Amino acid sequence: MLSFDTSQSPSNPSVVNTHRILVVEDEDVIRDMVVLALEDEGYDITAVSDGRAALNLLQQENTNAKTLTTEFDLLVLDLMLPQVNGLDICRLLRYQGNIIPILILSAKASETDRVLGLEVGADDYLTKPFSMRELVARCRALIRRQNFSSSSSSSVKQFRDITLYTEECRVTLREEEISLSPKEYRLLELFMSYPRRVWSRDQLIEQIWGPDFLGDTKTVDVHIRWLREKLEEDPSQPEYLITVRGFGYRFG
Repeated sequence: MLSFDTSQSPSNPSVVNTHRILVVEDEDVIRDMVVLALEDEGYDITAVSDGRAALNLLQQENTNAKTLTTEFDLLVLDLMLPQVNGLDICRLLRYQGNIIPILILSAKASETDRVLGLEVGADDYLTKPFSMRELVARCRALIRRQNFSSSSSSSVKQFRDITLYTEECRVTLREEEISLSPKEYRLLELFMSYPRRVWSRDQLIEQIWGPDFLGDTKTVDVHIRWLREKLEEDPSQPEYLITVRGFGYRFG
């Protein structure tokens, strides 16, 4: 039987947040505890008990096709859900290009399960049972990191022939739209927010993958290579994504 530490649950009724969090959890007791802890922090919470209801909230009809919106600032997602499971929700969101931060809650605690959750698109993974204090801290960190990647400038960033539209989560190169994965998009947005700044691999892991990333820092090199293939006329002689030997990477 699962148990949760509520002895250190935060309680800050005076705090007012403008951030919206969608909680998807089919166990009533856990869902109610999570909602209470986050509402005590001042977050605006919407809670549902199955995957289909979550997708209905995240979807809007477009005249051409279904697209996934980012009206929520964070998705707290259980894996074992009725209708549509959490892993499939992650895959669908990332396939559609939705970069909403996702925190997975799961009783599956093996390294394989955690890695799988992160590989399909989650930003963080919290195993049950957990303390409400840790849950709130992780939610706060994910929202803060998302705000960091979206802040610091106008909704349109431009550098030479590259234009990034932050509110639309799309990128054009020489006025032609290019397709980027969520991680590639976040990397490019970070680079374009701070042109010519040198970022180490560890700093990029912290900003894009998060402090609990379980993989190797070589994943940064892989994503940089993929970005170069999409942005550079000659990836072997990059003009945008420059390697600074011994330090990391810079943009421009």
